[in-house]
Amino acid sequence: MAMSFYVTTPIYYVNAQPHLGHAYTTIAADVLARHMRQRGADVFFLTGTDEHGEPVADAARAQGLEPQQLADRNAARFQALMPQLSISNDFFIRTSDAQHKAKVQEVLQRVYDNGHVYKGLYEGWYCPRCADFKVENEILEGNRCPIHEIELTRESEENYFFRLSAFQPKLEQLYAERPDFVVPARHYNEASAFIAQGLQDISLSRARLSWGVPVPWDPTHVFYVWFDALLNYYTALSYARPGEDLTGRYWPATFHIIGKDILKFHTIFWPALLIAADLPVPEHVFVHGFLLGADGRKMSKSLGNVLDPFEVMQQFGTDALRFYLLRDVAFGGDGAVGMDAVTARYDAELANEYGNLASRTLAMIARYRDGAVPSVATDPALLAEFAELPREVAEMLDRAEATQALELIWQRVRRLNRYVEERAPWQLAREPSEADQLDQTLASLHEGVRALTVLLHPYIPGATDTLLVACGAPARDYGAAAFAAAGSGARVHTIAPLFPKRDR
Repeated sequence: MAMSFYVTTPIYYVNAQPHLGHAYTTIAADVLARHMRQRGADVFFLTGTDEHGEPVADAARAQGLEPQQLADRNAARFQALMPQLSISNDFFIRTSDAQHKAKVQEVLQRVYDNGHVYKGLYEGWYCPRCADFKVENEILEGNRCPIHEIELTRESEENYFFRLSAFQPKLEQLYAERPDFVVPARHYNEASAFIAQGLQDISLSRARLSWGVPVPWDPTHVFYVWFDALLNYYTALSYARPGEDLTGRYWPATFHIIGKDILKFHTIFWPALLIAADLPVPEHVFVHGFLLGADGRKMSKSLGNVLDPFEVMQQFGTDALRFYLLRDVAFGGDGAVGMDAVTARYDAELANEYGNLASRTLAMIARYRDGAVPSVATDPALLAEFAELPREVAEMLDRAEATQALELIWQRVRRLNRYVEERAPWQLAREPSEADQLDQTLASLHEGVRALTVLLHPYIPGATDTLLVACGAPARDYGAAAFAAAGSGARVHTIAPLFPKRDR
């Protein structure tokens, strides 16, 4: 049987419209999903919207809407974004789905029945935008939220509590036995340090809210939004395909891809909740950093440093946005982004280094060999340089190192460009005595372009599909990423520039 691979994005709050951060996380997860499908894995890719809780209720009230109306409107915007970004998700979950709510109640009833819930009075500093109570060592000077930098409010209410403190030994054991549970390592260390400080029990329910999933043993409460939201990764599998429960096939998840602002929930609350419900914990939580404005500050409309993904796609195309986001900022870290940097990457790398290489290769085969790739041995030196590339790329993507894998591929793109200059096919074509050398050069260039295009498919699926067809080799399974020892003999056709230069 094929290896199962289950990747998720966070589910996105419907209190606002989609922005660059949503695109970034979703594209990264899509690259992993597409790559694993190339390798023959049985892939399930989940994304969706988080529709309950105080932030959504407050945003709806501010707009004169009911929470469900706001959720319906903005969830549709997130769903429409997926094809715009060439996202290949298998299901889009909404936490207002009746099936999700029923499964949340089932799992949390089990946690209650297992003795991990009690009723008590909660008092603490609360951020309405995070929908989270903050402990003292998280609070910024001026009693502000560390994420949103807004002043916290003091709240007190009678809630049901999850005995998070009782799971400290099991979480310590989890982290000791699985050092790759949270990656990159700096975020593993951050989560470990939070555990080491001592865990406190946390609110499981809210009594003063009605917009949420009702608590089955006490319908006067709804579940705290984070428990409802986290369970989406598990609940979706029970109803994503009508009449079929996929839980046994895909759970536990292979990768949760998240931003670092929600690390505590996914690396501490989430595994403890699963253990409390007698469920396996996910294999990996990959934590990426923040995209910053070109000025190095956090993006803000008031500062005018926001990069609009829709503007990038309008000017440069979807593939360019996908490429840029995983090329310019090392996936896992913080990094500045801006339209000038998009333009530079597009012109220098997509248009010149890759697009021009592809066009020149196809044009020379058409001109010098009537469109047929010579069926001769490829250059053994080039063959050796490409031999380990598919394995190295796969190993990096197995660790969700999407930027590092792309850099490995791009090193070979540049190598092929140097090869063109070294071999100078246009000069070989002038000398009949160099026909064999020209055949080998063209066969090697074609093979290099074709193999790299297979590896690039998860990143830029539109352009690579076009180019593989033009190369007379439409296969994009991972076996096709191997650089062959001989030219294929395929017939090629020339194409318009994949990434045309634009007047801007």
